[in-house]
Amino acid sequence: MSTKTLRTAGLSVRYEPRALLSVLGLLVVALAAAVVLIGSGDFPVAPGDVVATLLGGGTEVQKIAVMDLRLPRVLVALFVGSALGIGGAVFQAISRNPLGSPDVIGFGQGSTVGALTVIVLFQGSATAAAGGAIAGGLVTGLVIYLLAWRHGVHGYRLVLIGIGAAAMLTAVIHYLITKAQLVDAARATVWMTGSLEGRDMAQFWPLFAVSCVLLPLILGHGRALRMLEMGDDAAYALGVKVERTRIVLMGAAVLLVAVATAAAGPIVFVSLSAPQLARRLTRSPGPNLGASALMGTALLLVADWTATNAFGERQLPVGVVTGVLGGCYLLWLLVSERKAGRI
Repeated sequence: MSTKTLRTAGLSVRYEPRALLSVLGLLVVALAAAVVLIGSGDFPVAPGDVVATLLGGGTEVQKIAVMDLRLPRVLVALFVGSALGIGGAVFQAISRNPLGSPDVIGFGQGSTVGALTVIVLFQGSATAAAGGAIAGGLVTGLVIYLLAWRHGVHGYRLVLIGIGAAAMLTAVIHYLITKAQLVDAARATVWMTGSLEGRDMAQFWPLFAVSCVLLPLILGHGRALRMLEMGDDAAYALGVKVERTRIVLMGAAVLLVAVATAAAGPIVFVSLSAPQLARRLTRSPGPNLGASALMGTALLLVADWTATNAFGERQLPVGVVTGVLGGCYLLWLLVSERKAGRI
């Protein structure tokens, strides 16, 4: 793809026009979806009034609806979507496999086991369950990495071991549900669906703090990650410290996805589909980290609007919508990969 160079004040920056326009377009879509979602509900607010209220205007009723009730939920969706999108891009780049997604290779299931262990065995609070989800995701990531290690971590070995771990962890999830009391089983089932309902600033601030640290860290390793997609030997030849870079990126992505899961539950298939859709949109090689983050945000916001408005008075958890859409996308991806002879 053709690239252009922007030179200003002695600084030279290379960029791809289509990729830049795609990122800007995704940013506009995400912001527009956020405004529409904030204005949706039992007390509808026009998009213009939403913007005015966010800028300090609006009536007292609009301020309560927008600032107190709806904005925290949308902020959580913004950061959860970006975390899932960029986490999926990192794992797909490291594994060099479009199926190398956290919710396919076991990390999402590990977070779920951690949260359910706290809920079912210890009757823990929502905060404790969030901590369990983070711990479960980190432990699962470490175990899968160690099992996949053999003179380095090969992409297909990581995916295969991850799929096996996901199957085992799913069995553990079902076991915990069957052993739970009725009230705890109901809590666990609601959490497992993945939902943004009732999310407030208590979920937003930890997610925001972790994202402010990990997102720049991952974006700063974008060039090294692009080299890793070319293979370990090529990356070594280009001066990349392969294993150190892989550990840093995997650790950051696992923690980012675990914190997102703790905030909203295991919202499936966003991390699988967002990087692939971003790559098809930009038509640019490499992990497309920024585009993947924005695509994840846009997908989650649109899915949440669909879940809350497209089924009449019966609102659905956003995880139901992403599961249906993501399942269709996964089938299409598998058929495409088979026709291309890659699986």
